[in-house]
Amino acid sequence: MQDALGRERALAQVAGAQKGVVSHRQLRTLGFSEGAIAHRASTGRLHRVHRGVYLAGHAAPVVGASEMAAVLACGGAVLSHQTAARLWGIKLPGDAAAIDVIVKSHRRHRTGIRVHIARLLAADIRLRYGLPLTSPARAVLDLAMGLPATELARVAEEARVQRLVSSHDLEQVCERYRGHPGTGMLTQYLRRGAEPAVTRSVAERRMLELLRAAGLPEPEANARIHDYEVDFLWRDQRLVMEVDGYKFHCTRAAFERDRAKGAKLAAAGLSVIRVTWRQLQDESYSVIASVAQALARADAGGRA
Repeated sequence: MQDALGRERALAQVAGAQKGVVSHRQLRTLGFSEGAIAHRASTGRLHRVHRGVYLAGHAAPVVGASEMAAVLACGGAVLSHQTAARLWGIKLPGDAAAIDVIVKSHRRHRTGIRVHIARLLAADIRLRYGLPLTSPARAVLDLAMGLPATELARVAEEARVQRLVSSHDLEQVCERYRGHPGTGMLTQYLRRGAEPAVTRSVAERRMLELLRAAGLPEPEANARIHDYEVDFLWRDQRLVMEVDGYKFHCTRAAFERDRAKGAKLAAAGLSVIRVTWRQLQDESYSVIASVAQALARADAGGRA
């Protein structure tokens, strides 16, 4: 009786740590006989998800149970590709038709699971919501081999805007997997030096986060001065910052308009700093240092 109670408690612990899912191998390791497993399945105490994988105690899966079931069904698998990207919060078109996993060697076909046989280094295996999955950079690399260039750029930009990856992270993952089918496409994207076409609100939020962390005075956002709207304005110091990389800064006409605007503001006695979204993401210390120096010069000039 005591052994049976101990097995039940152990089963509850294992299933609880795995979104309510348990494998046949784990049940056997816990001491359940083949007959006991079959009896539990026939009486509704185990619910088959895949061959050799069960939901324990209930038929309604919790969030993440399907993904954990796929991991267990494929033995040592890691969630990848579209599945990993969605778990990291990267939006992809369409619905998830199957759960993607990476394995080291061939596995039996499982309904609802898309198996990829690939090399995966420990540096690119993470844990999120209790689920093993590829790093954001590896997820972008895996998606690169099946996406058009424009869609890959959108996915990479979203990952960077969410601060899941930097340009350096993407460069490093290409270096680690030189023979990967997606490396060429991702390298082309990086060589183009594409700036993420971010929205104004995203850039504002990032800039204000940096300023607050550095203890610098906050500017007015989207402020008007000399008949122009500027991205950030320190009015007393007559300092303006403009961020390139917004969706509406991406045309030649917008480029020319921005430069004319900057020249007129400078002629009116304002100091203008231009930064790119990539600098806000990857060179934030340099950006903040430039702002601090400009503010200090303006304050010193005002006292003089």
